Formats: sequence, C-alpha cells, structure tokens
Amino acid sequence: MEIKRFYLACLAHASYLIHDGGEATVIDPQRDVNLYLEEARELGVRIRWVIETHLHADFVSGHLELAARAGAVICLGAGSGATFAHRDLNDNDELPLGAATLRTFSTPGHTEESISILALEPLPNGGLSPVAVFTGDTLFIGDVGRPDLSPTKSPQELAALLFDSLHHKLLTLPDETLVYPAHGAGSLCGRQMSADASSTIGKERRLNYALQPKERDQFVSLLTAEMPPRPAYFQNEVARNRIGAVPLEQLPPVRALTPEEVVAHQSAGAVVIDTRPREQFGAAHLPGSLHIALSGQFASWAARLLGIETSLILVAENDAAVEEARMRLARVGIEKVEGALAGGILAWIDAGKTIRSVDQISAQDAAEWLSSDPDRTMLLDVREKTERVAAGFVPGSISIPLPELEKRLNELDRDRTVLVLCRSGYRSSIASSILDTASFPQLANIQGGYDAWALSFPSAVNAPTAAFARS
Repeated sequence: MEIKRFYLACLAHASYLIHDGGEATVIDPQRDVNLYLEEARELGVRIRWVIETHLHADFVSGHLELAARAGAVICLGAGSGATFAHRDLNDNDELPLGAATLRTFSTPGHTEESISILALEPLPNGGLSPVAVFTGDTLFIGDVGRPDLSPTKSPQELAALLFDSLHHKLLTLPDETLVYPAHGAGSLCGRQMSADASSTIGKERRLNYALQPKERDQFVSLLTAEMPPRPAYFQNEVARNRIGAVPLEQLPPVRALTPEEVVAHQSAGAVVIDTRPREQFGAAHLPGSLHIALSGQFASWAARLLGIETSLILVAENDAAVEEARMRLARVGIEKVEGALAGGILAWIDAGKTIRSVDQISAQDAAEWLSSDPDRTMLLDVREKTERVAAGFVPGSISIPLPELEKRLNELDRDRTVLVLCRSGYRSSIASSILDTASFPQLANIQGGYDAWALSFPSAVNAPTAAFARS
C-alpha cells in the first residue's frame, strides 16, 4: 500500500490518494480534482472510493465531480444528511482496497458525522496490521478539531464526544501507527496545529497538548475555553458540501471589465478585491477596494470577511493571477466573480480615475513615528489575542483582531495616525485597506509586522500579563 499526500497551502488542507493492487481511494479531496485523476493515470490505478471524513466547513470538496469522472463510490459517516448518492460508513465498517483494508472509526466531536479511516495491510498469518489512520479534523498534529460545528449540540457536548473518540478509539491504536490529518498549521479548524506532514499515535499521545487531560471534564474545559469565533461562512460551506458542488468547468469565465464597468458594478454593491502584492496596492489602488494578496491565505480571508455570496471584482497583476484568484475563490465556494479590471491598475489610471494609496513603512520608521508624536499616533495590532499571549505585544498597542475590525472601527480615533501591525504585514495590509475604505485620513502598514518589530526592538515588547490573557 502506498500513500500520496496533496497539500494545499493556501487553505492548509491535506488530502490523500491511497492505492494498493491497482485500486485507489481519495480521502477529503479539494474542489479541483484533476490532480487526483492525473495521479491515478500515472500510477495505472482505478479510483474505487472517495471518502469524506466529514462535511467540511472551510472549503468546498470535489467529491461529486471526482466520483463521477472516476466511476467511484462516495463514502461518508452515517448521519451526514448528504443528498447525493453515497455509502454511509458506520463504526467498524470495512472497504476493500486491493489486498489492503480500510476500516472506519466513528469519531464524532469535530462534527457529529466525523469518521477516521484506518488503513490495514495483510499479515502472512492472515491477520491485519494497522499502518496509518486518516483522522480528518478529529486529531491534528499538535491539536484536535474545534468542537463548535454542530447546529444542535453545544461545544461542550461535542467536546465530550471528541474526548471519547480520541481516548476510546484513536489512542487505542499502536504507537507506531502513522497519523495523517486533513489540515495543517494555519487552518481555522484548530488552534495549535503543526506544519509537519504526518505524525504517529505515540508521538501525539506524548506531545499533543489536547491529549494530556485524562479526564473528560478537564478536556472539555481546555477545549472550549476562549475558543476563537467560528467564521460565519462555515455553515454555508457545510450546506454546499452536503449537496455537492458543480464541476469547476461549469462556472462562467471571468469577464474583462473596463474601468467604467467596474464603477458600475461597485455602485451595484460588488466588492473590489485587489490581489496584488501589498507594495503595489500601497502605491496605487481603486478607492473602496479590499486588499487580500494572493501570496497568503487569500480565499480563506475573502470568505471570512465577505462571506461566500458577495459579488466580486478582481484587480490583479496579470491574466494568470486572475485565473489563480478565481480558482482559489471557487475552492471556498465563492463563485460570484463578476469580472476583472482589464489592463489592471494602469488601465484605471489611464482612464483618469481616482486612485488611493497607503504608506508602507518599516518597524524602525513606525517606532520613530510613535516616539516623536505619541499623542497623535496609535499602533493597531490586528493579530488574534492568542498570538499576543504566545508571542508578546508592543506596549500601548490597541488589540482588534482582523475579523472584528470592521465592526469596531468606532474604537479608533480618526484624529490620530493609525499604524497597523500583524505578525508579518499580510493581515495588516488587509486591515489598512478596510481603514482606507472607511476614510481614515492618516494610516500606514508596518512591513514585516510584529516579527520585524521584535527583532529590531527586543527590549521594547512585553510578554502578556495574566490580566491581559484573561481579557
């Protein structure tokens, strides 16, 4: 049996193709499924099963298209409510795969229908040996799944189920069993995930912070304390995956729009997303545009800030970047892309349209600015509170996490210059574009973010106080 991992960094999503004896299974496929079909062709194997460990909330799965094109059967945990043809998997159900066997563990907790898939190989004596377990969002490397994705059960109820799934199912496996989760560092489905590609049950038993509490009540308290807010689009994503997404090729092409057409779409309520690097956005951009660079978790931030039903206009460096943006948006279910500005920002300028700019400054420049005019300058930190707890913060900075910023603009003094900070400069550029659209007169984005600040001024950052950690 061989395992191929496919990792989509922009969504921190891992999917897998397992094959043995000419047969293959794909677990938790991304929406664009050509990569699995091409891999199967190269290996000379037939995709027999397409397995979803649960109905995903943070991306749109390609299970429907993949199964149709490969002639495979879709399998989900029993009780998913999926409306397309599929096979329900219950605890200890088995699927043949060449000479290997895939055994289902019912592992509710992240969601009620969550399953894990144990891959077993035959032994000479006729028995089966566990090789790897595909844990979906139940067990991550260094973390476990968030327990707040049920419309009927409380986070505490889900966390209690998750404790049993972990301790009575997954942790009963041999220590050497490989662990392959559906997400890595940066995913919204956990808090402290590692960037490692795989782990083992024994390593997670020893090192995973969430597996240290041995009592259910302790585990529930740990997991539900100070949970980050659930992104609003998650439930829409689950609903989309429950009915299955249309093939990508059925989506209409992205139209090339003139500046006048862009203005008309904006007036009708469409949001302009500028996907260029932050230096280019800072130099010149369309008024009212939201900056989310393609270089980071572009689609995830678009979905978190705008939802998946908003009509969008794209501004990009070139046609290839337009297509890349369109693909990434489709992966999270954003399909209402009305078009892209033909000719990019230069066409907008050539048409005599108004442009805006946002200063991009270094940490050293920001520190000098703050020290020279502290009464007329503020430092806005848009990292999550947990990041400030873990990494420290700049004394006197105002903490408003990026997802909350638009609703909390009234907490900022428009008479002061706002210097915006995140970890690296990516999220702070998004925040700067929100402030710019809200007509804050003086603002600047700090390049390099808190990492650059802490490196330049190690004595000018504070570890969080106990009072702050509780706030």
